[in-house]
Amino acid sequence: MRGPKEQRRSSPDGDTLDGGGRESERKEEEEEAPGGEQCVIPDEDFDTDLELEDMEETYDPTGQTCYMEACDKLQVVPASYFLRHMHSNELSMAHRNLGPKGTKALAVPLVTNTSILKLNLRDNWMEGMGGAAIAEMLKENCYITEVDLSDNRLGDHGAQAIAGMLKENNTLISLNLSGNYFTDRSAEDLGPALVTNAKLQHLDLSHNALGDCAGQILGESVSENTGLISLSLAWNCIRGRGAVMLANGLGGNIFLRKVDLSFNGFGKEGAIALGQALKDNNVLEELNVSNNRIPPEGAVRLAMGLKANKTIKALSIGKNPIQTAGCYGILKSIQENPDSAMETLDFSDITVNQDFEELHASMKEILPALVVKHGGRIGTLKKAKA
Repeated sequence: MRGPKEQRRSSPDGDTLDGGGRESERKEEEEEAPGGEQCVIPDEDFDTDLELEDMEETYDPTGQTCYMEACDKLQVVPASYFLRHMHSNELSMAHRNLGPKGTKALAVPLVTNTSILKLNLRDNWMEGMGGAAIAEMLKENCYITEVDLSDNRLGDHGAQAIAGMLKENNTLISLNLSGNYFTDRSAEDLGPALVTNAKLQHLDLSHNALGDCAGQILGESVSENTGLISLSLAWNCIRGRGAVMLANGLGGNIFLRKVDLSFNGFGKEGAIALGQALKDNNVLEELNVSNNRIPPEGAVRLAMGLKANKTIKALSIGKNPIQTAGCYGILKSIQENPDSAMETLDFSDITVNQDFEELHASMKEILPALVVKHGGRIGTLKKAKA
């Protein structure tokens, strides 16, 4: 079927390319009104009401009719893939260029959809308007448990809508918000939502622009959250006071099992705070702090927490300037902890010396399953160069 005033385009697999498009790449199309007047849907229309006016209120068990009417109302091309898979358990519409209006049209039938449990809308340039429409839909839909909204440029406006949804939704278990241009302003909305929501178990906020203020806000929220099992804040700008507050929050959390803080800027002070968190936390099993500008002293202070920790199984601290002294200090702390549960130590891109390897060899009797990764031995590298 053709959308109004739009020409059908096909993808390599024969599917109609999904409508909506990027607002910056196409102009609004005009439609002749009955009286000969021109009516145009303005770009600034951020109405997220999914009950579109003038839509027929007939019984629609499949949802196809209301979707087609929504597409007609919003002047977007219907997504043929969606029409074919709207009653599957999983719906993956990643990279289909839906755009804000295409996303809003998609959200209309999803409000009453009872089949889809996993929804993937990654990389559709939905922006704040589309994100708000999906958020409104998730307030009503009580079947969808996993949602991927990564790489959609939701921005602070979209984060605000998502936060409002999290305060009401009791079904969602996994939410991916990676790469959405979230800032500290976004954290002001998301933080309180994480305190309220106790159902969400997996949250990905990586590849955003969350900074020091976000670290402080999320640190307080994490300490009070009672639902999250895994959290990713990788590839953000959390450092300084924000890093310390976030680490303190992890120390007080009793539910998180896996935390990814890689590619931030925790530095020495953040590493010290993480060391204290590892002393207090008796639940965390996996921690990634690679590429965080942690110096040797910071690694040694973090290692002090490993002497008392009984639950952590995997620690990734590679790509930090901790040198062989920091690696040795961490390994020594694990050796001195008779209750250590450590299974994997990742010192990627960090060279170690003979003393480190001798210590590692001596620990094989204590922890025979321990796997240690590093960037090679210093003496070996010198011989290779020679």
